[in-house]
Amino acid sequence: MKKLTNWLKGPTALAALAGVAAAAVVLSVAELIGAFFTARATPLIALGSTFIDFTPPWLKDFAIATFGTNDKAALFAGMGLTIFLLACVLGVVAYRKWSLGVAGVLLMGAVIVASVVTRASVEPLDAIPSLIGTAAGLVVLRLLITRLWRMRSWPGVAADVAAKDTERPATTRRAFFAASGITAVAAAIAATGGRLLSAARSNIAQARESLQLPSPAKAAPAVPAGVQSAAPGVTPWITPNNEFYRIDTALSVPEINAEEWELRVHGLVEQEVTLTFQDLLDAELIESHVTLTCVSNPVGGNLAGNAKWLGLPLREVLKMARPKDGADMVLSTSEDGFSASTPLEVLQDDRDAMLAIGMNGEPLPLEHGYPVRMVVPGLYGFVSATKWVVDLEVTRFADSKAYWTDRGWSERGPIKTMARVEVPKSFAQVPVGKVAIGGTAWAQTRGITKVEVQIDNGPWTEAVLSTEASVVTWRQWSFEWDATPGPHYIKARATDGTGEVQTDKRADPVPDGASGWQSVMVTVQ
Repeated sequence: MKKLTNWLKGPTALAALAGVAAAAVVLSVAELIGAFFTARATPLIALGSTFIDFTPPWLKDFAIATFGTNDKAALFAGMGLTIFLLACVLGVVAYRKWSLGVAGVLLMGAVIVASVVTRASVEPLDAIPSLIGTAAGLVVLRLLITRLWRMRSWPGVAADVAAKDTERPATTRRAFFAASGITAVAAAIAATGGRLLSAARSNIAQARESLQLPSPAKAAPAVPAGVQSAAPGVTPWITPNNEFYRIDTALSVPEINAEEWELRVHGLVEQEVTLTFQDLLDAELIESHVTLTCVSNPVGGNLAGNAKWLGLPLREVLKMARPKDGADMVLSTSEDGFSASTPLEVLQDDRDAMLAIGMNGEPLPLEHGYPVRMVVPGLYGFVSATKWVVDLEVTRFADSKAYWTDRGWSERGPIKTMARVEVPKSFAQVPVGKVAIGGTAWAQTRGITKVEVQIDNGPWTEAVLSTEASVVTWRQWSFEWDATPGPHYIKARATDGTGEVQTDKRADPVPDGASGWQSVMVTVQ
């Protein structure tokens, strides 16, 4: 214990603390100055986005499976720990050999600057906050390390070798901690000020709230009675906006002024087209209930949601551009650089793929793509549901690759037939007698015609289907089970409108979506 205490009071631990303080200054100063630039000019957002870009599929799946929609918070926590450890090493290196410490700080700055300037919609001048932050961090590191060099004694270290700078007044540990504390407080104030200033300068949320959506030329059909499962506890048929799943690559939600938004349609087309948000407001819009599903959704997972969307059919947009012969794909790109590859024919058929501006009767929430996103029934979101969309390139699968295609995922991503058991929950304890089992099934564009339930290894028995609203929305179901005491396993499978039964073959989400039957274990007592 004494050795540990001496180590914590010694030069190595304090040098590590100096490194952490310097790193905090780099990030906080850049955050403060970045408030006057784009949000992606801040180092944490840029570094996090770069990390996501280079994340292997297996790690992405692990993060989503483990943390769900909190995966971004987990990423920031992991980044914070990594930066902390690297900063500790940097401080120790700087104490022992200053030139290497300088090189480390400059390398850190170079990585941050590279992360910033390689983001989409970022100008070279947006590197200024990171450059100034790096310079400030280097100054702070020098000041703190110099104080360590001036110390005359350390626990367990001879006084005649403790100090490297003997020509200046000695520094005490108390003075060092005071300097470090002041640095930490200043860094916290700068970071908080940067966040508050960024929020104050942004009026996108207020603009969204004041936006009045037009009435659709073609309203969504009325939702028929009986769409909700008879089993208590099954998810609502319409997913509230604040409960709709969010999986994307944007660490910082893009803030786009609708009045300045433009969509460019180009590539293998006879006529390039540019649309403004006002063009969409003036167009003949449609409404449609559509269920979206994430390709990362595991068997039985909750990365699916159903909403009423308002937008302009993409087939009408493509009619304006007139795709050339040989084109078979549309590469959609988000304002934050994400891209998705969607089969051209899917955007031209009658499934009502759209440029959506409304969700459940209100403008798109910022985190769900405001002001404009794509909604394409029948395809997983990674190849279709581009949020904050600003560019459509008509091209060929052979010529262009989308964001996740370059990372080992499939090109086309049709949604697989899936049944989900929602009640009772796995490992639940239920009473003997009548037990309500229920859930949701989907096979967008094909519809659901049957859901069957199996208890343990018994026969498959048909569940009661709720009313079908359309083939592009999920369909709920219920089943009454006469439960007997003991542990039991509940399984469910669906049959789509083509007569194909959901496969029992287990597959991971990579590369084209999970498959298999969900199994829920309950105890009856």
